[in-house]
Amino acid sequence: AMFLGAKVVTLSDSNGTVYLKNGFTDELLAEVMELKNIQRGRISEFASKHGFEYFEGKTPWHIPVDIALPCATQNELTGEDAKTLIANGVICVAEGANMPSTLEAVEHFIEAKILYAPGKASNAGGVATSGLEMSQNAIRLGWTHAEVDERLHAIMKDIHANCVRYGTKEDGTVNYVDGANIAGFVKVADAMLAQGIY
Repeated sequence: AMFLGAKVVTLSDSNGTVYLKNGFTDELLAEVMELKNIQRGRISEFASKHGFEYFEGKTPWHIPVDIALPCATQNELTGEDAKTLIANGVICVAEGANMPSTLEAVEHFIEAKILYAPGKASNAGGVATSGLEMSQNAIRLGWTHAEVDERLHAIMKDIHANCVRYGTKEDGTVNYVDGANIAGFVKVADAMLAQGIY
């Protein structure tokens, strides 16, 4: 998100949430990455070290934001969390994990016409990258980081286009859940037909 110019204001782990009103810098994010991935520390240690606001035992969904990115675990964002995000003016929720929003939360987002991207679409980049790595290995070819990134961007743009194609409603809004589900069904059906399975 920061790479694209967004201001990231919260990070969380299973113990709580750190909040930086002015947003994370690249340096602070690198420090958190070191803490979490190398030292296996807690986000509370980072908050305490810098004197940042920390919410013990709380998820980040109570903090007003424009975009929410649930990226941790299944069912982490509940119906009540969704109501709070909507009341606080969220305009987009894009999942970066496998089903981090409960069904109730998803229903609230769709009903409120929040741009909601389900993980099966917005989190497909990880699976796509694994597929690209397998392709490289199978043909014994090494792509540069830029080449992999270019292919990944093309895949994600195609996923988005298919979600829009199959999820656009009469009022012009896009239901990305419907779009992703229908696009997935069509892809499987087309593959079955191509294999002669009727």
